[in-house]
Amino acid sequence: MVYAISIVALIAIFTVATLTPINMGILAFAGAFVIGGWVSGIPVEDIIDAFPGSTFIIVGGITLLFAIAKANGTIDLVIEASLRLVRGRRWAILWMMFMLSGLLMALGSVLAVGMLAPIAMPLAAKNRINPFLMGMVISHGALACAFSPINLYGAFINGLMDSTGVGANPLVLFALPFVLNLVIAIVLFLIYGLDLIGHRTPRTAGTEDTDEVSDGGGFGRSSRRSSGGGVPGGNTATLTDREVIEETLIHKGMKPVRIDRYRLATLVGIGFLVVGSVAFGIDVGVSSICVSAVLLLMAPKSHPKVLDNVAWPAVVLVCGMLTYMAVMTQNGTLDFLGDAASALGSPLLTALILCYAVAIISAFGSSIGTLGIALPLAAPMLAMGEVGAVGFVAALAFSATVVDVSPFSTNGVMVLANAQVEDRARFQRKMLAYCGLIVLSAPLFVWALVVVPTSV
Repeated sequence: MVYAISIVALIAIFTVATLTPINMGILAFAGAFVIGGWVSGIPVEDIIDAFPGSTFIIVGGITLLFAIAKANGTIDLVIEASLRLVRGRRWAILWMMFMLSGLLMALGSVLAVGMLAPIAMPLAAKNRINPFLMGMVISHGALACAFSPINLYGAFINGLMDSTGVGANPLVLFALPFVLNLVIAIVLFLIYGLDLIGHRTPRTAGTEDTDEVSDGGGFGRSSRRSSGGGVPGGNTATLTDREVIEETLIHKGMKPVRIDRYRLATLVGIGFLVVGSVAFGIDVGVSSICVSAVLLLMAPKSHPKVLDNVAWPAVVLVCGMLTYMAVMTQNGTLDFLGDAASALGSPLLTALILCYAVAIISAFGSSIGTLGIALPLAAPMLAMGEVGAVGFVAALAFSATVVDVSPFSTNGVMVLANAQVEDRARFQRKMLAYCGLIVLSAPLFVWALVVVPTSV
């Protein structure tokens, strides 16, 4: 009976959090105390001790550092400098947005697509880039780096696998989704973007050589070059590297950003965090908090409300789910589910079913919440060695996140909201059809590619 109540409560937590604005972590904390203390008879002190302090430090520290980087203009600096490198090349604009989206996600911004969509989608319209292609490329760019060891998703999955005793492999967890999302983006480019190669965006000619000064509300506009003889017929000229980009950035409200000692220190701090964690095994949470403290001390009055920008809802969600999973471990529910999975007789079939289940659910709900349910359910089966643990975890992670191209996901909503298209309903249907294709094909593909070979 305890097992059944624990499972039903878990499903109820996910369902209520999906259908209402209530944070899943709050419900999970409440469920941990009710199911753990009242139903399972676990002492309250043990439930409190199950609170994932290390994960709290990691997620809180990373989101704090990113909040500082955003508040002091470092993120805007990186975006501006990156976009200026494309020099009007349409294919380069597309892939620069892919890399920027991935970089922001890898450094801790789970809202990377939300930050870039207001820039990327107008750029697509002005440069005659297929808006669907642009939207999906920035989405897959973020998803490619979703499991960086120094961001929310990576910290959550690695912490969860360590807590269940299976053990984490951060490199494989990051590399598999990265490679597969990159491949998907390349396929989309081959279908929708080959016409972008070798062409720059044309504009109407006839303007005289003038130097336009900044209007005080954005970047200083670049000088416009006359088109005389630039293109046969004299009707068009090559778009300069600044014109489209600056107009879009100004429209978004971004202010001119220059490198200074504070932004340089922020970049150095982020670099230290990445190198220290990957090359020397320095704790990510401790490093991010220390770097954040140094940055705050450098300008203590510049960001009085920086803590308001920390992703506290994400912190609560992750810690709440991990606490509830600890209760399910202590009351034996996870062992029961592992035995039930083994009774199906085919671990590989069970793995495939789970990959499809997380893909379908995540297309309409929270990816991290779905993984918070699926991974503990799979942990007993993994512990018994019936399937390759590392490959299966990476496959589940990829299946749960690659469907975030859905128009019902946070990424999809931001792409749809900023798409400059005549028929938004048709664009949404196209996104939904694409998501359906991903749901049908991605779990089977990653299962055959990774899970089967590592389990034989």
